[in-house]
Amino acid sequence: MSDSEEEITLSASTLAALQEFRSEQETRQEAFNKLYSAAETKFDAATAAKKSIADFQEDWNLSQFWYSDDTQAVLARELLEDIAASDDEEFPLRVAIISAPSVYSMALKLFGTNPRYERLFRDNFYLLEFDARFEHLAATPDRFVHYDFNKPVAVPPTLKGTFDRVLVDPPFLSEECQSKAAITARYLLRPGQDSRVIVCTGERMKDTIKRVYPMTRMTTFRPEHGNGLSNEFRCYASYTSNLDNWTYEDEN
Repeated sequence: MSDSEEEITLSASTLAALQEFRSEQETRQEAFNKLYSAAETKFDAATAAKKSIADFQEDWNLSQFWYSDDTQAVLARELLEDIAASDDEEFPLRVAIISAPSVYSMALKLFGTNPRYERLFRDNFYLLEFDARFEHLAATPDRFVHYDFNKPVAVPPTLKGTFDRVLVDPPFLSEECQSKAAITARYLLRPGQDSRVIVCTGERMKDTIKRVYPMTRMTTFRPEHGNGLSNEFRCYASYTSNLDNWTYEDEN
């Protein structure tokens, strides 16, 4: 065997790791294919509860980093409890989740465990996202809206000014991305003092957030990511919320 052949020979442990990686990839793809083939035109609570962000591999080229399960749950519950508390059955609150599919996924799971909320979610929760894979996560296909922050108002005009709650997590920590996402949020929000916005982004964007979302302030909640992303994140809200009820050891 030549020296060059020896250089490309993989050890048993490396081969095992490679096989494990390939197996994980195949499992993820199989789960995604099931979602694709079973994409519903009719929302079903039991099926909804089985959908998970874990079925979608992060695409780092799109700056995709899923939130930890705890962070997903905190943000999803903040939206769901607000909506569930509304007693207006004829005109329920409408929610837009922008560039945060992991939060949408958790909200779908939580709502899917309670049939009472089935219609509320199916009809009134929208996901705005660049990655077309997430059309198959949406409660119904028309509740997924393809969204490119470079074209901040390139969404169906029928959505303008129709949302009572908007949660936005711009994909990139740049002033341009944050500013354009803010244009989208303002475009979607229903005019009036009752509309609310939640913004999650890197701590270093605080000056930009103050400028483009002057109605918000930083909460005490710190979003975390499941893959150990090192960027410090912060959460802003335009109203007094449960997101203010958090303390951390490094603050003591």
